[in-house]
Order: sequence, then structure tokens, then C-alpha cells
Amino acid sequence: MSHDHDHFETTRNNNRKALTIALVITAGIMLLEFFGGLFTNSLALIADSGHMLSDTVSLVLSLSAIWFAGKAVSTKKTYGYYRFEILTAFINGITLFIMAGFIIYEAIKRLYEPSEVQGGWMLVIAAIGLVANLLSAWVLNRGADVHGNLNMKSAYMHIIGDALGSVGAIVAGLLILLFDWTIADPIISVAVALLILRSAWSILQNSLHILMEGTPRDLDLQEITARLLKIDGVVGVHDLHVWTITSGLDQFTCHIDVEENVDEQQVLQQALKLVHDICDIEHATIQIEKADTHHSSLKV
Repeated sequence: MSHDHDHFETTRNNNRKALTIALVITAGIMLLEFFGGLFTNSLALIADSGHMLSDTVSLVLSLSAIWFAGKAVSTKKTYGYYRFEILTAFINGITLFIMAGFIIYEAIKRLYEPSEVQGGWMLVIAAIGLVANLLSAWVLNRGADVHGNLNMKSAYMHIIGDALGSVGAIVAGLLILLFDWTIADPIISVAVALLILRSAWSILQNSLHILMEGTPRDLDLQEITARLLKIDGVVGVHDLHVWTITSGLDQFTCHIDVEENVDEQQVLQQALKLVHDICDIEHATIQIEKADTHHSSLKV
């Protein structure tokens, strides 16, 4: 059990380190583009620094979520602040939707009202942004749990979304320089926005599922119930609930009806081991009941 907890804390520490490095890289490039824009009087550079600001804010939110989650539990917050990570993932998912919506809105405007685009500056700015985002993405992918932790995945997708935007801008800049196809800018922007929306929808779905205390998607409650019923002396399983506090930290509760002559502690020990082995859940609360146990009906 302690090994699982140590692994959970190690993963969180790795996430914190990777996020910090990615934040320094992203914020550094943001400041470079902003002051570079002031020095060269380039509005395009200043505008792109504003885009990088959204990624910086996302990374700060994700880093803050890890800090909050590390706060000790209390009598007021018996689960601590772990759920703050899921709230941050949900917020980041919404901001991805807003960012993609803004890109599509601007692209449609440019389709109807084409504007002059400086392909050369676009290439320079996009190249700077792409290098920064690829470096940040590499740091997160190498050192953080961007697949299993929803908070980390949302921060990672912000950076990937920006990197895709930079790639799109490079392609559009080349088409504009080589063929004067200014329409390439809004068309490629819409394609990038649709890719961002796809990832944002997945993050929103998963974070909302956790906030609604839904059953972890990789668990089959019918199979768990059937395995518990196979324990010697068990005659029934009811009020079984499994939900997620934060990514990698699930909670399990249930009531188990047993025969009168069985050893309750032995049944409890087997049930706890089964839940740990099948569900990989460390925190399980199981109530053993016999025929004379009565309690009021439960709503859920």
C-alpha cells in the first residue's frame, strides 16, 4: 500500500518539476517576443507574445493546482485539495474551446475581408514559437504524466495547440511568400482550431466525468461485484461506489453481506486485497454486514 502512495507522490513531484521547466521556457519566449516587438515596432511579435501569455497562464494554473493538491488534509477538507487539479483541467479545457473559437471567428472574418499578411515576419514569429513550444512539450512528455494525469494533459494540450498553430503559420507563411495565397492563413487556422477542439472536448468530458464522481472508465463494476461474491461466506454486495478524487487516486466503498458463521475480518481482508489487485485502489472502505444488520434505505 505504501509503495502505491510513494509512486503517486513521486509522479506528482516529477509533474511539478516538468511544469516548472516548461513554464520558464514559455514565459521566457513570451517576454522575448514582447520586448522584441517593442524594440522592432512589430505588432505581429507583440500579438504572438499575447498568444504565448495564454499558455503561460495555463501552466501557472496547472502548477498552482499541484501546489494546492499538496496541502495537508484537514477536518474541513478530509480529502485535501486534490480535486483542485481536476478543476484546473476543466478550466483549461474551457480556455482551449475559447481559444479555438476565437481562431475560427477571426479566420471567417479574414475569408470575407482578406487582409495583407507579411509572410516573412509570420515565418520568423512562427519559428520562434514552434521551437519554444516543442521544447516545452518535450519536457512535459519526458518528465510528466501527460497521459494519466488530466491536469498535466490539459497543460500539455495547450502547448501542443500552440505548436500546431505555429506549424500552420509556417505553412501559411510559405504559401504566401511563394504563391501569394493569403487565403491559406485563415484556412489553415480553421484546420488547427478543429484539432484543438477535438482535444479540448476530450479533456472537458473526462474532467466533468470526474467532477460528477463517475466510475473510472477502466473499471467494470459488474466484474468487481462478481469477484467479491466468490469470496467464501459472501452472500451479497450492495451500495458499491467507485469514483476518482484526482488522476491516479480512486476511492472505493461497498457493503458486503456475509453468512452468520464466517469470520468478518477474514472476509474483509480478502475483499480489500481483491479491490487492490483488480482496481489498483489503495483507499477502500468496506462495511461487513450480517442478516441482523439494518439501516435506512440509501438514495444512491
